[in-house]
Amino acid sequence: MKRNLKSSTLNMHIASACSVLFICLCLVSCDEWFDDDDDGLNDFNGQVYADHLDTPWELEFAPDGRLFFTQRPGVVSVIENGKTNVWLKLDSVVAEIGESGLLGVTLHPDFAQNGYVYVGYTYAASKSPLKLVNKLVRYKEDPATKAPMFDMVVMDGIAGNYVHNSGPLEFGPDGKLYWAIGEIFSPELAQDMNVLNGKILRMNDNGSIPSDNPFPASYIYSLGHRNPQGLAFHPENGALWSTEHGPSEEQGCCMDEINLIKPTANYGWPIIRGSQTQAGLETPVYHSGDTTTWAPTGGIFVTQGDWKGSFIFTGLRGQALYRATIDPNDATKIQKVDRYLYQKFGRLRNVVEGADGKLYIAVSNQDGRGDPKTQDDRIIILTQKQIEKNN
Repeated sequence: MKRNLKSSTLNMHIASACSVLFICLCLVSCDEWFDDDDDGLNDFNGQVYADHLDTPWELEFAPDGRLFFTQRPGVVSVIENGKTNVWLKLDSVVAEIGESGLLGVTLHPDFAQNGYVYVGYTYAASKSPLKLVNKLVRYKEDPATKAPMFDMVVMDGIAGNYVHNSGPLEFGPDGKLYWAIGEIFSPELAQDMNVLNGKILRMNDNGSIPSDNPFPASYIYSLGHRNPQGLAFHPENGALWSTEHGPSEEQGCCMDEINLIKPTANYGWPIIRGSQTQAGLETPVYHSGDTTTWAPTGGIFVTQGDWKGSFIFTGLRGQALYRATIDPNDATKIQKVDRYLYQKFGRLRNVVEGADGKLYIAVSNQDGRGDPKTQDDRIIILTQKQIEKNN
């Protein structure tokens, strides 16, 4: 994702992004936007779970087997018994500009009892001049009707931009909610402890600051992040891992990261990149190198089958599913990263494991940078064996 931008004002960035967005919208209105020559199903031996979606972003299964997922223009949808329905519509509130929009979603660990669903999105606090802001809200599902009811604003007022905004949401084994926030393409914010951009945050389920947070009276759990896109807790040792986008030409290329997240740790952006080291800063456990871009997104630890214990994640520009094999002798290291489904379906946004052991993968070709097929965007289902066969 090239960012050939100068360090000018935020409004100049947003004005430029709006111009690009207008062009993209014009393209969407043309039939040529869809490539009917190849629906991405040639030699595909998996299953299409849902299609004709619009930029699915984050996925999460409910205890009853329903799949909740966000669509960036402002919709939370649910798939139940093979049917996709709108669960919550926020398109009149959400600002989808560039990479902003309705992004993260997660369910409370006690969702079956309390029905809490958390949603992170970007909105416009003002339109002239345009001021984007990131917000986290909580809805409660009515147990009888399964309809959402607004419950509370969890957090608000975190600065937004057209890139690097609200990121993934994930509850940890400690019962705390973790929220990754990008640095809105202002690298200096990642090192600024007075702002929440460029950080991974930790909070109680009602949005208050936990008394045992690593920085007293602060939401900040770790800092020095550029654009963290995936959060996953190891199912056995509870360690938190993340995927993160490396520089896009503003400081070299590529060097997308897999990080092992530790409290108070500083992951170095924009001071170090790739394999560079500096006292007091964390070098990624693994990165893509200076010639290869993954543009890594959602990640999970596999709990079943031959891939059990692997950390897998999807890639946008990389157009692939990646499997990181953890060193069996050192759980803080990665032995290798293998690539699957390369250019089979286009840009892949997220992956989640079902109770059936199958992998549910969000295809995201309508995000303004892809080449959509007639069925896009989609959620597809594949077993580990099918993924290996499609490789």
